Amino acid sequence: METAVTEQTKFFVIDFDSTLAKVESLDLLCEISLEGRPDKAECLHKVQEITNLGMEGKIDFAESLAKRLEILQANKRHLPELIERLKNNISDSFNRNKIFFESHKDQVYILSSGFREVIVPVVAELGIKAENVLANTFEYDAAGNITGCDKSNPLSGNQGKVKVLKNLNLQGEILAIGDGYTDYEPKAAGIASKFFAFTENVKRQRVMDLADHIVPTLDEFLFLQNLPRAQSYPKSRMTVLLLENIHPEAVRLFKEEGYNIEAIKGALDEDELCERIKDVSILGIRSKTNVTAKVLEHANKLISVGAFCIGTNQIDLKSCMRKGIAVFNAPYSNTRSVVELTIGSIIMLSRNIIQKSNWMHEGKWDKSANGSNEVRGKKLGLVGYGNIGTQLSVLAEALGMEVYYYDVIEKLQLGNAKKCKTLHELLGLVDYISLHVDGRATNKNIFGEAEFAAMKPGMVFLNMSRGHVVDIEALVKAIKSGRVRGCAVDVFPHEPKTNNEEFISELRGLDNVILTPHIGGSTEEAQFNIGQFVPNRITEYVNSGTSYGSVNFPQIQLPELKEAHRLMHVHDNVPGILASINQILAKHNINILGQYLKTNETIGYVITDIANDVRHDEELVRDLKNIPGTIRHRMLY
Repeated sequence: METAVTEQTKFFVIDFDSTLAKVESLDLLCEISLEGRPDKAECLHKVQEITNLGMEGKIDFAESLAKRLEILQANKRHLPELIERLKNNISDSFNRNKIFFESHKDQVYILSSGFREVIVPVVAELGIKAENVLANTFEYDAAGNITGCDKSNPLSGNQGKVKVLKNLNLQGEILAIGDGYTDYEPKAAGIASKFFAFTENVKRQRVMDLADHIVPTLDEFLFLQNLPRAQSYPKSRMTVLLLENIHPEAVRLFKEEGYNIEAIKGALDEDELCERIKDVSILGIRSKTNVTAKVLEHANKLISVGAFCIGTNQIDLKSCMRKGIAVFNAPYSNTRSVVELTIGSIIMLSRNIIQKSNWMHEGKWDKSANGSNEVRGKKLGLVGYGNIGTQLSVLAEALGMEVYYYDVIEKLQLGNAKKCKTLHELLGLVDYISLHVDGRATNKNIFGEAEFAAMKPGMVFLNMSRGHVVDIEALVKAIKSGRVRGCAVDVFPHEPKTNNEEFISELRGLDNVILTPHIGGSTEEAQFNIGQFVPNRITEYVNSGTSYGSVNFPQIQLPELKEAHRLMHVHDNVPGILASINQILAKHNINILGQYLKTNETIGYVITDIANDVRHDEELVRDLKNIPGTIRHRMLY
């Protein structure tokens, strides 16, 4: 078969198993066909071993195929389930680049030692033509058992891909993409001009050593060839650095997007982070890592910072803003977890549970009711009435408590909660005090000797907000004097960076004091929610420019980008920038499809959607970057 095309035409010859699909289809067929058999695990292991030997070129393909089919004992009835499972296992970078397959459907060929019956319906999901699928076909016995494959097909034997491509006689440049040795063979035979080792699903060192390029995703291949793609810049070239043991869900979501991931269990100090931040595009932290102006000076590629917690006082938000770095946090994701810990601590302190439990472990039985009280009918004072304070207010009322609150910002109370005009007014009224303020520097030591002196004697005191808001020496004195009869603290001015460091505090060893290692939001549910929420906000920002939810950027909620380029321009908030942008677009004769502008006191953020014409890219980008006052410019398509 000959295809008459111009000399410049490129053909894309793509492997199926472990390339277009995440898995080897025969391995998956083995799982399906052996279901319920006691030797399933053993057989599956044998099939995978044979597969790897064949893919690495250590045994002949014909031998590999024959041995696997012998173990499989599969039937035609297993194929529909195999097809459906493969459809759910199309490689992520292939799924998101359907635009490439639509625009080059006549030039894309699937060349596989797998089987057409399975491959054709799967690749149809991407719009790949059935006639462009070159693969083996099964043979069956009368009962539908798979007995082998059509031996007359060159792909059933050694050097099959080389023979098929020779027969195809494509007139143009052939680029081969795959993960196995047989995918390299057309390059070795001089038929394909280049071989790209695809490593999104499997990495085989021998294959990578033979490749012209290693492409961790299809995005990287399309970028190298300047072909239509979902990502204007491959995520595989962008590094995400995740610190402090961030939930695996975040890792999964970033990997799904195609980013290069580096994860570290502990926090990093300033000097360590200065060293590691180089070439990082996205940084994810929790509460122990400080992102300072000094760190940002070393952040040559940083686009966004994700705080996988509520607070952001550990991040220099203004310096990030001035450098065009958007910061996102998780203001709601762990709210319920903190509230539940607070409620539980209130009840345990009221009943003196910790002391009684310790006595029981020592063999002491004390059934006395002395110092043990119900919380119903008692007054709870909340300092800070934000997301956590308001939810705590509702649950405390459900327990029968009277709720009072103080906040420097006017807040609408929920239920029967009553607002106090001053902090000292609140302190003189209530039986329990719970702190839920933010970590801004001005809140340092807002609770000191004067505040503890203003409390009623025998108070219960809880701090679930930030360690530096309480003068620890004053708290210790109040506990020892009996003014505070019970205390729960989850946050501390100085916290260990890792679980291996000793926790040092004057609060250790005091009676009826609950100390927890900053675990207010450390529930599986909260960490999973945060692990979803923050990556989704960052991904929306990187992919579409949407800054909604950012704590330091003007917030713009954008429509989906369709058949257009999107220009994102961050600049000093000075007059004339928007006019300069539009003058440059007019100079290049570019039509504006949509434009969005938001500013704050420091920066402006302009989003402009323009006609989908890549001819203007390089010169246009240069002109926009040269506008005086420009902080950062990105183009998406």
